[in-house]
Amino acid sequence: MKIAVYPGSFDPVTNGHLDIVERGAGLFDKLIVAVAKNPGKEPLFTLDERIVMLEKSLSHLSNVEISCFRGLLVDFARAEQATAILKGLRALSDFEYEFQMASVNRKIGDIETVFMMTSNEYAYLSSSAVKEVASLGGCVKGFVPRHVVEMLIEKYKQTKTDFPE
Repeated sequence: MKIAVYPGSFDPVTNGHLDIVERGAGLFDKLIVAVAKNPGKEPLFTLDERIVMLEKSLSHLSNVEISCFRGLLVDFARAEQATAILKGLRALSDFEYEFQMASVNRKIGDIETVFMMTSNEYAYLSSSAVKEVASLGGCVKGFVPRHVVEMLIEKYKQTKTDFPE
């Protein structure tokens, strides 16, 4: 069985992430979408909220599991018996960083990294951009699934009194 791990913070999950998962699910027998618990970052959404977002977004894919991890990705991948890490690439700047991480993961964990170019329609999209637009009251429909739009609106209503309806 060919198992891969697709790691990320998914804060929030975007249509670009979902594009990579859907295409990656066709390449592997099992794809584990692994939400990173990074103590050095302060996410907008809780770990549980991010998992709910992913579960609602990916319930139509029978060979995709949602999980979470803390620590080294290679340790998580080994525990899940994965033979590959799936990474989406948007631009050359992504490649430079991801190439370095793939080399480190190969050296310390003896695991391959599979790079997948994002579809052109999502090449500009990032969770950071989505959060910035949403925090300023902009429309993020088309960037994230509908339920994530609703979660973003609710989250920013809680943190800002001037969030437009």
